[in-house]
Formats: sequence, C-alpha cells, structure tokens
Amino acid sequence: VQLQASGGGLVQPGGSLRLSCAASGFTLDYYGMGWFRQAPGKEREWVSCISSGDGSTDYADSVKGRFTISRDNAKNTVYLQMNSLKPEDTAVYYCAADYSARCGNLDLVYDYWGQGTLVTVSS
Repeated sequence: VQLQASGGGLVQPGGSLRLSCAASGFTLDYYGMGWFRQAPGKEREWVSCISSGDGSTDYADSVKGRFTISRDNAKNTVYLQMNSLKPEDTAVYYCAADYSARCGNLDLVYDYWGQGTLVTVSS
C-alpha cells in the first residue's frame, strides 16, 4: 500500500502547479482523500479533502477559491490544482487516504500517507 505524491517545484507568486497523488496496492475509489501541508517551522495543516461516492469537497479558508481537489478513479489518482500561488503556500504537501471514505480535515482520521512533495513559491 503506497501513496506517491508528485508535481511540486519552484513557482513564482501568482503561478500554478498541479500536484498528483497516485495510489498503488489499493483502490482509491473507496477512500476519502486529503491534502495537508507543512511549512518550515510550522505544524502540519489540512488543505483540502474529497470524499468517495459523491465526491464532495472542502477547503481550508486560506486556499478556498485558489485550489481545486479532484480525483480520477480510473487512474487511481487524486489531484490538487493550485492557482494564484502565494509565498505563504510554500510547504511540503502530503496526500492521505481515509478508509471511512469521508472528506475529513483532521489528520488523525487518515490511514495512509504519501511521502510529500515540496512546493516553493518565490520570485
């Protein structure tokens, strides 16, 4: 069972990135999925989530209107489209899977975690 996050990199303020989270060893269809991030010297924080089933989504206020979470069950992958990036979005981004299939904003409900991908927003 593995989650592989990718797509991070260096981007200028106002730019965009799309993060991917690919699952292996299990089927994402039945899992709620979340994205979290941890900036240097700060605690990990929840960013967004998407449920299984109806695909309902939720976002942290800090990213609402700029980030979009989606899932492609055929590719066993979840995405985080990040637009209008700001320097304060700089962090290591982690994806996580919740067997309960819900869209949750607490890291303790997630069962599997990816290794993280670094996003740096800087001019």
